[in-house]
Amino acid sequence: MGRFRSPLRKGKRSQGRARKSGRRSGGYDWWMLWRAPIILLVIMALWWFVLRPNAQGRDWVEPQLTFGLCGQKGAGRACVVDGDTLHIRRGANVRRIRITGYNAPELDGACEAEKSKALEARRALHGWLAQSDWEWDGADEPPFDQYGRELRALRRVNSKGEAEELAAYMLGQGLAAESGWGTFPKDWCEG
Repeated sequence: MGRFRSPLRKGKRSQGRARKSGRRSGGYDWWMLWRAPIILLVIMALWWFVLRPNAQGRDWVEPQLTFGLCGQKGAGRACVVDGDTLHIRRGANVRRIRITGYNAPELDGACEAEKSKALEARRALHGWLAQSDWEWDGADEPPFDQYGRELRALRRVNSKGEAEELAAYMLGQGLAAESGWGTFPKDWCEG
């Protein structure tokens, strides 16, 4: 006599087999464990071999410009706005350039001390640009900030062949504060 099997029981048995056959393989478990580190390594390799050389070799060019002080008579088409900003006029258009590596005090600062230091920084930048030939990075394709300003570092090469960076000069003169990750805005009103 044959054994009677319930249709419910048969269904449960077939579901159990489906579950067993649907189990993930050991390779999938390995991928789930190591996917984040592997993806991170791929991103780091892309940065190291593709992006880093481009950032380091940001073509330095020597602009043939003479800068005046913006707002003064005879400023010309290129002028110094403040201690870390330059403008270059081309007809009705104005190229705005934000110098990187430091933050200068603002001309419309919170107190008289900041405004005074901002004027001093502006004069120092103007003097540095007029002193001798200099160059900036980014060639014809500089990066831009969220305000549409070109971002450029400035330097000059001295007679010994060493680079003298504008940012180091401004920081050394006490006319600017450091900028970048982990720095805090300087309060120029606190003496």
